Amino acid sequence: MGKMGDRRDLFPGALEMMVLRLLNRRPLHGYAIAQEIHAVSEELLQVEEGSLYPALQRLLKDRLVTAQWSVSSTNRRVRVYTLTPAGRRHLEKEVRRFELMLEGIQLVLAVGTV
Repeated sequence: MGKMGDRRDLFPGALEMMVLRLLNRRPLHGYAIAQEIHAVSEELLQVEEGSLYPALQRLLKDRLVTAQWSVSSTNRRVRVYTLTPAGRRHLEKEVRRFELMLEGIQLVLAVGTV
């Protein structure tokens, strides 16, 4: 992930949280999820298949998403992922935790800047 070859790893759970947020809007297949993250992040984030598909498997295992085989607009067989009610609750909890963590980080970074 990163822009112009500048690789930065996300904190644990960040990719899953982004996937759940996108699936909260509508069901998507894996490639569409990766493209959506890239576009919505204004090309700051690039999700590789080697990270995305294991994350989707973890979400399936935890029953936060379901998957169903379908055919894409390009006539390819794709697995479409849908958020479950448990996934929606998990997303809300994780977003709250992230916002609190970010607030704490911002407070620490502000020390000595005034």
